[in-house]
Amino acid sequence: QVQLVESGGGLVQAGGSLRLSCAASGSIFMLNSMGWYRQAPGKQRELVAAITIGGSTNYADSVKGRFTISGDNAKNTVSLQMDSLKPEDTAVYYCNFQGGNTFKWNVWGQGTQVTVSS
Repeated sequence: QVQLVESGGGLVQAGGSLRLSCAASGSIFMLNSMGWYRQAPGKQRELVAAITIGGSTNYADSVKGRFTISGDNAKNTVSLQMDSLKPEDTAVYYCNFQGGNTFKWNVWGQGTQVTVSS
């Protein structure tokens, strides 16, 4: 069974930086993409950034130019470098792996809190 473990969250002042990391344990079958989502209080979970095993990336408009996602398919790890953080980036950030072909699978991490103070 695949488990995802996130690290790197915390408290930072506006304009600062944080780096989130996520590592998978267990057997990964036909990984397609890795990504980060976030959920702020009272809001729906939203995609922040994703990367395919081919290296294609996708970012939410709100983080373009500030966040950078990187992945290592061989090590089953994904990171999110967050620069120029804003108070509105405050949320619980979740790592997500997706894979499969005919039968899709989807695994989530436990979440890590990111708080940006003004």
